[in-house]
Amino acid sequence: MSEASVLFERRGPAAWLTLNRPDKLNAMDHVLVRELDRRLREIEEDDAVKVVVLTGAGRAFSAGYDISEEVTDNIVGAEQWRSVLAVDVELAMRLWALSRPTIAAVRGWCLAGACELAMACDLIVATTDARFGEPEIRYGSGPVALLMPFILGQKKTNELLFTGDTIDAQEAYRCGLVNRVVEASELESAVDDLVRKIAPTPLPVLRLTKRALIRAYEAMGLRSAVAANLDLSAVLNASDTPEQREFDRIVAADGLKAALRWRDSRYGEGQDHRR
Repeated sequence: MSEASVLFERRGPAAWLTLNRPDKLNAMDHVLVRELDRRLREIEEDDAVKVVVLTGAGRAFSAGYDISEEVTDNIVGAEQWRSVLAVDVELAMRLWALSRPTIAAVRGWCLAGACELAMACDLIVATTDARFGEPEIRYGSGPVALLMPFILGQKKTNELLFTGDTIDAQEAYRCGLVNRVVEASELESAVDDLVRKIAPTPLPVLRLTKRALIRAYEAMGLRSAVAANLDLSAVLNASDTPEQREFDRIVAADGLKAALRWRDSRYGEGQDHRR
């Protein structure tokens, strides 16, 4: 029997969820998405959990959604794309609206849809080797949930989404994307420190505080922006540009790594970026 795609561990008042595809940089396939969604639903009903921690196994938080699976699925047209992307948006928004504080513990790559999951958390603690970004535009795609404008502001968001560039942990800290930057050996202790400061507060108080924060962002239009982005992302993914077709051809012929090298070589880079 294969190991679970999402590991669950109770550490006192905290529930740790670990994305568990380390050989794929925790790229999120359909199975992982369903499992993470199920775990979040269960936690929502568990009053013993006061804080949720999301992290990744191995050397990365996650490289994003599994592009190779999408290519194999042969998704065609805006309607099909909307159905696929709606599942991903629902997951991000379930995490964002979870009725207790959430912490992303990030090491290594935190890209694309995984970057959005981290941003959906209330707090982010990152290691010095962490890198964040939304490189979807390089594939002719876009963010699954448009959370970045509400976290980084207009100019930095524009730069990252137009270029597909990544930023390191220190720049993410300066931009306000992460709360703390620590050495890799200190990641769990730094998260545990935050849990110790949050957990003494009664759960009803934490829930009401979280609800107030959610409503503040809803008043600023976050949910409306995410809903509008879903429709536009479906059209964008269905645009079927020559670059998208060439990328998919290389995936089929030579594998995902070759396609990623080809894609990023067009931008003068050779990094392993995913959606």
